[in-house]
Amino acid sequence: MLDLKHIQSFEGLVGKENVYSDKAHLIAYSYDATRTRFEPDAVVFPRDEEDVSRILVYCNHHRIVITPRGAGSGFTGGALPVSGGIILAMEKHMNKILEIDMENMVAAVQPGVINMDLQKAAEKVGLFYPPDPASEEYSTLGGNVSENAGGMRAAKYGITKDYVMALRAVRPNGDIIRAGKRTIKDVAGYNVAGILIASEGTLAVITEIILKLIPKPKFTKAYMGIFLSVDDAMNAVFKSLAVGANPVAMEFMDDLVVQALKEKLGIELPEDAGALLIGDVDGNVKEEVEFQLEILEKSFKENGVQNFVIAHNAEEREKLWYARRNASPSITIFGSKKLNEDISVPRSMLPEALKRIYGIGAKYGFKVPCFGHAGDGNIHVNVMVDGSDKKQLEDGHKAIEEIFQLVVDMGGTLSGEHGIGTSKAPFMHIAFSDAELNLFKSIKLAFDPNNILNPGKMGLENL
Repeated sequence: MLDLKHIQSFEGLVGKENVYSDKAHLIAYSYDATRTRFEPDAVVFPRDEEDVSRILVYCNHHRIVITPRGAGSGFTGGALPVSGGIILAMEKHMNKILEIDMENMVAAVQPGVINMDLQKAAEKVGLFYPPDPASEEYSTLGGNVSENAGGMRAAKYGITKDYVMALRAVRPNGDIIRAGKRTIKDVAGYNVAGILIASEGTLAVITEIILKLIPKPKFTKAYMGIFLSVDDAMNAVFKSLAVGANPVAMEFMDDLVVQALKEKLGIELPEDAGALLIGDVDGNVKEEVEFQLEILEKSFKENGVQNFVIAHNAEEREKLWYARRNASPSITIFGSKKLNEDISVPRSMLPEALKRIYGIGAKYGFKVPCFGHAGDGNIHVNVMVDGSDKKQLEDGHKAIEEIFQLVVDMGGTLSGEHGIGTSKAPFMHIAFSDAELNLFKSIKLAFDPNNILNPGKMGLENL
């Protein structure tokens, strides 16, 4: 619990109107998409980079814990104030698009800018910011950078890290640092920007982001492949990409998701639909789009597709994508609580990985519907349990740990886009050796020797 003198000191630094310690604010900033709750002692809204620096200097001196926060939309607890202290909330003031440089195709933004707002601003001038997390309508770019967010367009365009050219950030001692440059090439010094990306606010507080933009493709079409089995669909993924297909997205839904879409939402799908692949292709000329669709259709047919559907207008495209957007809410027919993990494996390992994941589910008696970004090997695995049954919850977490071990053994990773935060921190030992974890801790101590920035995250709690 913070003393009143600390609250008053923060008011002196940023203004009384930007410091809150009332119960309503503490509750509002106590949770994220995990729905786990940890109340902070105060919520502070910095007005600019200088405010951030002054706040960090004060907190570092008094050993007050700080949790940086954007929209609080994360799925792993990265923005939860597990150790109390203050929430440093960036969305109120530090939410401006500072510049869109059309000549150099870059954008300069503050961390509180909403992802979709940048996409719209870029598209108004014929440019394109591709990273599109499912939370794009409300998640902030600072949060996207801190978690290295992905999205459906990652199959072709990559993820957040592929568009970060430079950052401005504040270290816990108040030092303002620049990491990276606005140039296409920069090989001078350590890649500090790369270290800050996906660091979940544990190293420094990001205050400005320089993002690469690209020209907006002129034409887009959607497709859907309907397969008899998950195995056929997964083989079609990596084999299609290996022969030259370059889809914007290649989203996967298994037979359990198909069943749920039919039962819960009444979506019309063929009776023999055992798995779906849905996505977009794009290009600057129509012939390029048609060529990509031809490659996909040919490869899908070689891998057992039963029907290949092309959307010829916006209405048909919306109908195809409706199924994918409703995959997550539909699967509640299998259990009141889903233990959702965003594992990632090399694409060629997808058929075997899913086969063995289903086997783990069967071992514990759970349905494990899977869907997600198969085009880049990132699958959302959902162990469905009865949330009121303690035994099922315990077994569910055992199943998740086995799935993580399986994925790592296959050359994969614990998280493709959601990050580690608190929910995956207990499993970091599966993915990293003691030497690697000690290196992470050394980096943390170099940036934050007093451990005031977002402690208790990423398995770095034992500093």
